[in-house]
Amino acid sequence: MNVLVMGCGRMGAQLASLLDAEGHKVTVLDIDAHGFRRLPPGFGGIALVGDGTSEDALKKAGIEEADAFVAVTQGDNRNIMAAQIAKHIFNVSRVLCRIYDPLRRDIYEALGLEAISPTTVFAQIFKDKLLSM
Repeated sequence: MNVLVMGCGRMGAQLASLLDAEGHKVTVLDIDAHGFRRLPPGFGGIALVGDGTSEDALKKAGIEEADAFVAVTQGDNRNIMAAQIAKHIFNVSRVLCRIYDPLRRDIYEALGLEAISPTTVFAQIFKDKLLSM
């Protein structure tokens, strides 16, 4: 699978590393090259500096050939904007975005975007662990 990951924080770097290790073609796009230090030394993908809300930067990163796009920056607004561009302008078949505010998730899903809120996911995991004791 050809995956474009926007954001090279802890989550983006980990996801890119996992996908790369499984043999997928991975491109990581971040506005700050400093984030690429989180990628492992043997990372076989591509790391590009650029803004994932810019159509030109997305084209340079290969979005037109991408099978999937994942937006995992620290900003909900940037993630949702980039996800909409990937889905509605470039017609990427699989688009995921991380959003921290669980109240926004329903709004984004109404726009046809698959949004994952780590706040909701981890609250459920903690509840399950707590009650399984």
